[in-house]
Amino acid sequence: MRISRYEVLMKVIELGNLTKAAGYFNYTQSAVSQIISSLEKELGISLLNRTHSGVWLTAEGEQLLPYLRNISNSHHKLSEKIFELLNMKTGLIRIGTFSSVSCHWLPPLIKEFKIIYPNIKFELLQGDYNEIETWIANGVVDFGSTCPPHKKNFKTIFLKNDKLKVVIPKNHKYAHEKFFPIQALASEPFILLETGNSNIILHIFEDNNITPNIHYIAKDDYTIMSMVENDLGISILSELVLTRSPYEILAKETNPTFYRTMEIALKCKEKPSLAVKYFIDYIVNRLQERTI
Repeated sequence: MRISRYEVLMKVIELGNLTKAAGYFNYTQSAVSQIISSLEKELGISLLNRTHSGVWLTAEGEQLLPYLRNISNSHHKLSEKIFELLNMKTGLIRIGTFSSVSCHWLPPLIKEFKIIYPNIKFELLQGDYNEIETWIANGVVDFGSTCPPHKKNFKTIFLKNDKLKVVIPKNHKYAHEKFFPIQALASEPFILLETGNSNIILHIFEDNNITPNIHYIAKDDYTIMSMVENDLGISILSELVLTRSPYEILAKETNPTFYRTMEIALKCKEKPSLAVKYFIDYIVNRLQERTI
């Protein structure tokens, strides 16, 4: 399917670099530059500021961005419909996801799915819960992996409850205990995973009347695991992200047990393409068959 000039422009804006956008589409940098220049000439307006350090929207481009994005999304939907009519011979599925899902769930699922539909391409955008919700709402992705509560109104599909565990250094005083006492979370130096608009960990503290002793805030699970390994504090992470952990740390259960609810979220009023529907169905069925 022919890539529209608007899709190229959106990727240039996202990456802030003509060369990187060219690599994404397997174009030359010159070809991408010509595509943008052609679009600017047609519109009669300069859309991008260009320097050696990168590109960014002009003031006029900023005002036109919502309209340009709508055109790009409409072309994507047109491509999806044609893709359906071609019996799923080609297609693109865009997914917003956080690190634990993109590392531990999606690669084997995509590998298995592509055995059935080898010409379907995937685009993964990794972010926090807030970023993923924004991408879904703006049509940047077809669906996203999320955890409730949501700030926006989405159609959601339950996947599983992912157990949360306290992670501690191997030499910690509770290293030989089966459970980590939740009240001890108030006195230990705590490393908080910042996940966006809905911080599940803070809700746990609030519900259990715990005032955490937060020493550090980080956005990356693996950074936190390294910090715990180096005796900088303890944290709470999901069982999924702790899968095949390369760090010298221990994961302790709590009593009561805490979970995060993992879901797929889509825009309410839009029917997903056939490829997206098939892949979501595939994810749900595989999770019912076994733990991935």
